[in-house]
Amino acid sequence: MNRILQEMRKTPIFWLLVLAPAVLIAEHLAPKAHTLLFFLSVAAIVPLAALLSHSTEAVASKTGDAIGGLLNATLGNLTELVIAITALRAGMFELVKASIAGAIVANTLFMLGAALLLGGLRHRVQEYNPLGARLQVNMLMLATVTLIVPSALVGARGIDAPEFMSDLSIGLSILLITIYALGLLFSLITHREFFAGKGHAEGDEEKPWPLGVAIAGLAVATVLIALVSEVFVESVQQAALTLGMSPAFVGFVVVALVGGAAESMTAIAAARKNRLDLSVGIAMGSAAQIALFVAPVLALLSYVVAPTPMDLSFTPGQVLAVFISMLTAALVAISGKSAWFNGVQLLAVYAVFAITLYLLPG
Repeated sequence: MNRILQEMRKTPIFWLLVLAPAVLIAEHLAPKAHTLLFFLSVAAIVPLAALLSHSTEAVASKTGDAIGGLLNATLGNLTELVIAITALRAGMFELVKASIAGAIVANTLFMLGAALLLGGLRHRVQEYNPLGARLQVNMLMLATVTLIVPSALVGARGIDAPEFMSDLSIGLSILLITIYALGLLFSLITHREFFAGKGHAEGDEEKPWPLGVAIAGLAVATVLIALVSEVFVESVQQAALTLGMSPAFVGFVVVALVGGAAESMTAIAAARKNRLDLSVGIAMGSAAQIALFVAPVLALLSYVVAPTPMDLSFTPGQVLAVFISMLTAALVAISGKSAWFNGVQLLAVYAVFAITLYLLPG
């Protein structure tokens, strides 16, 4: 307990953890104040994401950048998964699909772009192992191709049967999960020597938390994120109407950025410490994990927790955005070297999507 209090004094953002119980109290006292609950839940998720980030970084400090990036991406995606499952139970399939596509785009463009920009402002040129980035880009390309098929078939003449789309989504979900598992086997076991990190952390890097403190932080963050995410999902759509945000902007940008807050903080912090392999592993690995694991798992879970099953058919705009983000990341992030302007390029493409969706008529 003393160590936790010391860390809270050293990291002022942790004092904002009091916002989590404040959200639950406000939801109980004023359940119809959707705009207030929206802002409170977003503000509460930020320190929870920081707690999750610090905890996972401490656990990953003993595993190296490859496994550490996977661990951080997996636990960081917990926020997005909880938000999506909450929306899935409510039958908000369009919000779930928009958040999935938005999370992939946000991770490959916003998260990676911010890490490259802020890391590049501190280090003139940064190096990382390009093989890891190429593997994740290839996995994303495979997932994009897989998602194009059901999306292209929606409304096609003669094959608009719900049974066909349901069976196709189940088959593709199993295929994507299998590919993701084989990708982990390839990169972490059979050919792990090819994906060792090239960057070197700075000598004044802070000592990671003890394992017990990190595990306690993970447990607390997990429970509170689940509770706050439920309030966030219940309030976000009504708040969007009040604030004049289009439904597409809410799912594709707001939900995606809030869900990826923990990973973004860790990726940026790692880049500032010249651990760009960890940053690239978190950003690209998280995007690949969402496309190859989270999306198909949600499709399969919909048969259990949702009012009706959810298929894997996305809108043409969502598929196009995922494809463009994958292509942009491939052109920028596979050279093995980076400077701050590479981050600007990725952020500029993301800004195009965000501005367009914000101004899009409802």
